[in-house]
Amino acid sequence: MADKPQSYANHTRLDPLFHMILAPIGLILVIGAIVNLVQQNFSWSADWHALAIVWAFLVMFKVRLYALKNQDRIIRLEERMRLKHLLPEALRPRIGELTESQLIGIRFASDGEVSGLVEKTLAGNWDQKHIKKEIKNWRPDNWRV
Repeated sequence: MADKPQSYANHTRLDPLFHMILAPIGLILVIGAIVNLVQQNFSWSADWHALAIVWAFLVMFKVRLYALKNQDRIIRLEERMRLKHLLPEALRPRIGELTESQLIGIRFASDGEVSGLVEKTLAGNWDQKHIKKEIKNWRPDNWRV
């Protein structure tokens, strides 16, 4: 992604290890464990095997979701601090009105267009997707996974 400037069209990221290896293999293991469970007429060992596989699959996704939620919290803090420095005095008291989702969308806006975007977002209650589409000068976030 470093080769091309980041934009709305290409800003999403994949974690190859998670999205192309761990998740598909986990899904195959869950399906295999369920098939094995049915074929063995719900035997004790097949029950435990299926339960262990489903448990591991759910743990894998929860760990990923916790990491993403932590990133969202950091972005929220980072953007509130950034907005305190960039917004005109009249808009600063309204920073708390922005939702987490809106702050996550605003993080891609260049410093020069943040004020206008915040004002429009608050007036129109824009969602993250709308905010991102309105950004003219994209500020890349290459650390998000």
